[in-house]
Amino acid sequence: MKQTLVIGSSVVDVIVNIPHLPVTGEDVHISKQSRSLGGCAYLTSDILRLFSAPYSLCTAVGGGIYGNFVLEKLRERGVKVYVRRPEEENGCCYCMVEEGGERTFIVDHGIEYTFYESYLENIKTQTIDSVYICGLEIEEYTGMNIIHYLKKHPEYQIYFSPSPRIMKIDRQRIDEVLKLHPIMHLNEKEIMDFVGADSVEQAARVLFSKTQRPVIVTLGDKGSYCFDGKADLFAPPVKTKVVDTIGAGDSHMGAVIASRRFGLSFSEAIEVANYISAAVVAKEGGLLEEKDFKAALNKMPLNLQQKFLLQV
Repeated sequence: MKQTLVIGSSVVDVIVNIPHLPVTGEDVHISKQSRSLGGCAYLTSDILRLFSAPYSLCTAVGGGIYGNFVLEKLRERGVKVYVRRPEEENGCCYCMVEEGGERTFIVDHGIEYTFYESYLENIKTQTIDSVYICGLEIEEYTGMNIIHYLKKHPEYQIYFSPSPRIMKIDRQRIDEVLKLHPIMHLNEKEIMDFVGADSVEQAARVLFSKTQRPVIVTLGDKGSYCFDGKADLFAPPVKTKVVDTIGAGDSHMGAVIASRRFGLSFSEAIEVANYISAAVVAKEGGLLEEKDFKAALNKMPLNLQQKFLLQV
């Protein structure tokens, strides 16, 4: 079986629980603080790992206290580290989690957001048939390196999560990515801000006209949606108690990629992804442990479970 190349960051999530985001001059006491392994690319790849879907994580692990933490945690989870640059600082993400679970990120970007083609020298690139990329890395000063690499490989199916910073990314770069025919994965606010349409369905059609590939939109407590070029596909939400929303979109994307790897339709893929992201938001941080993953799998309709149990 071919594999998915996941390009992007692995960072330390510093999770700070607060009653609400402070306004200028306000004094807010935190209720809890913790650290966890995070980063959009890493969290996406970890769902692939849980599904036993073949992948390689191309992430640069730097030095300093955050780089050492990332290296230790990656090794604990059995993730192969292909790029180690201890002379460069690794960054972190301050995750401000308000009562109710909504999160706000304050990010210190380090080497983990960079990409050079030399990073791939120890990865079996001849086995790759799909690639995950995130807008955070496209926005960075080495973002064009990713685009240039992908242009050399039109045979790859690209999965693209633009991230909440979609409106901050140079539009020319976004247009270059769209020409690569990616499967887009966004939340409702991101696609509406980017396209400026009257509805999600209309916005998805605008993006599809540019990419000629399915467009997937997460809708929060309304479930998720996909326009596959022919029909509007909806998957209902999975009821859960939200602890925090860190990693919700990343886990959803990872589950979609894994589902497609195992031959599921897009309609089935977004349904599976809803169960996985529901499990993620029901716990603190973006990581899903084996027991949580198995519990989420067991909650799925039997016809979906069987498609994975026969292969996982």
